[in-house]
Amino acid sequence: MTTYTEEKKQELALEIIQRLKEEYPDAGCTLDYDQAWKLLVSVRLAAQCTDARVNVVVEDLYKKYPDVQALAQAEPEDIETIVRPCGLGKSKARDISACMKILWDQYGGKVPEDFDALLNLPGIGRKSANLIMGDVFQKPAIVTDTHCIRLVNRMGLVDQIKDPKKVELALWKIIPPEEGSDFCHRLVYHGRDVCTARTKPHCEDCCLRDICARNGVE
Repeated sequence: MTTYTEEKKQELALEIIQRLKEEYPDAGCTLDYDQAWKLLVSVRLAAQCTDARVNVVVEDLYKKYPDVQALAQAEPEDIETIVRPCGLGKSKARDISACMKILWDQYGGKVPEDFDALLNLPGIGRKSANLIMGDVFQKPAIVTDTHCIRLVNRMGLVDQIKDPKKVELALWKIIPPEEGSDFCHRLVYHGRDVCTARTKPHCEDCCLRDICARNGVE
């Protein structure tokens, strides 16, 4: 596998961004939401669960608890009953309950437009905070989910780094800030359809096959 200089990584990143734009022009967040607080709920439920399942489960959750106040006043056990199909029901319900209480008590039911404030919410880590900053507030963001980490290592944009925060910080150096959020969404699509987690991904169908470090391309 080829290893690139920082300058080459920046050049490669721009080419990859452009090609993925052409391949996935309409890529966006695969979690359904129409209000910022709903995305907070969904990203917590999405841990170790598919976005498709989360999108189904939250329909029942919002029928019973249609706003931040209702969810903040709900008993965690009642939330757990609904979200259990997403796995880790007890901890997810506890975090959602605590998070909604903070939104209601401290922020008037609004999601704070501040990265550090988001990190202080129960169940919200850097990946989730970046997703909200990028999708809700249209701020620079890099979401290092499993697809992102796998793909940027294979492509040669980072050098065998698996820690999400370290991958995020490495990508900030080479990805233009205004491109980060959409770039990461496109990596999700590409990771599901082509550059899968299999030992042998579908390189023959990849729009990046001639520039990917996995193929030893200089």
